[in-house]
Amino acid sequence: MKRDYYEVLGVQRNANDDELKKSYRRLAMKFHPDRNPNDAQAEANFKEAKEAYEVLSDASKRRLYDQHGHAAFESGMGGGRGGAGFADVGDIFGDIFGDIFGGGARQRGPRRGADLRYVVDLELEEAVFGIEKEIIVPTVIACEPCNGSGSTDGVVETCSTCGGQGRVRMQQGIFSVQQSCPHCGGTGKRIKNPCKKCQGAGRVESEKTLKVKIPAGVDTGDRIRLSGEGEAGPNGAASGDLYVEVRVQSHDIFQRDGNDLYCEVPIRFSQAALGAELVVPTLDGEALIKVPAETQTGKLFRLRGKGVKSVRSHSTGDLLCRVVVETPVKLTKRQRELLEEFEGTFEGADAHAHSPRASSWFDGVKRFFENMTG
Repeated sequence: MKRDYYEVLGVQRNANDDELKKSYRRLAMKFHPDRNPNDAQAEANFKEAKEAYEVLSDASKRRLYDQHGHAAFESGMGGGRGGAGFADVGDIFGDIFGDIFGGGARQRGPRRGADLRYVVDLELEEAVFGIEKEIIVPTVIACEPCNGSGSTDGVVETCSTCGGQGRVRMQQGIFSVQQSCPHCGGTGKRIKNPCKKCQGAGRVESEKTLKVKIPAGVDTGDRIRLSGEGEAGPNGAASGDLYVEVRVQSHDIFQRDGNDLYCEVPIRFSQAALGAELVVPTLDGEALIKVPAETQTGKLFRLRGKGVKSVRSHSTGDLLCRVVVETPVKLTKRQRELLEEFEGTFEGADAHAHSPRASSWFDGVKRFFENMTG
């Protein structure tokens, strides 16, 4: 289980940006792979600290994390690489401590926007037959007044702090540390006249209304990828993707197991004993099942092709009806008399012949007590 990001960095939940950066730098210096060669635990700690800092140092991601915890970044949200994780160790060197110990990482250009995850709840029928859903997604979109550039007039200057390199070198004791330029954010450019609406970020918080086509046969956990519908990238960079995850609600009659459906069908004990024809519901109408005489409770009847058509293989599952024999209640005087008369017919040596399970059960009980006393 992932540790809490605030716990990882050793800061309070109300920590400001400077406190977050200071704590991250301390941990990065301590656990950096170059300082701890062949130490898998140190490398894991370094990745964990970087992951925590990447989320908490971004205002929008931090807000999502505070509301939903790690679940906010599952299945593709929050990183542009499929979550807050990392593609490889090389990616670790692309941030504040990118060139620490002379690592020599390169500026990769503008990052695409973060991927987003949205959970959509469906009724069983909607999941089985497919549906088009309208969803409202809180996100970050390109600022309209500046068209995502962050500039009111489009004038961009070379950053005077880093000279357009996007990185500055700092001396920390015996170590020469290179980090993203704090004034231009690593772009090497400075906006001369920032847009008043987005303050030069090129992005603003908003909500996006989308229509999503849910294909027939989806099940809980299935995802639909909407390319380019995630967060807008900074300063006009490409947008991330939106992953719509399906969650199917429980149903009053049917339970789903893969492509098969199950349902329980209550029957009277007279129907179970004598046999009967029963009309049962299916997702596309009604069907008839024939219950043979002497049917025991729990017996399964399979209706082939009455289940769910798979969204992947297009094969269709079955509907399995489990009969449950009910004990009659609220008996009339006449019904009680008939039952008492019926029960009287079981008296005699052959009574167990009519109840094979009861016979074997009593035999087992008899052996149990004999073994206990013997």
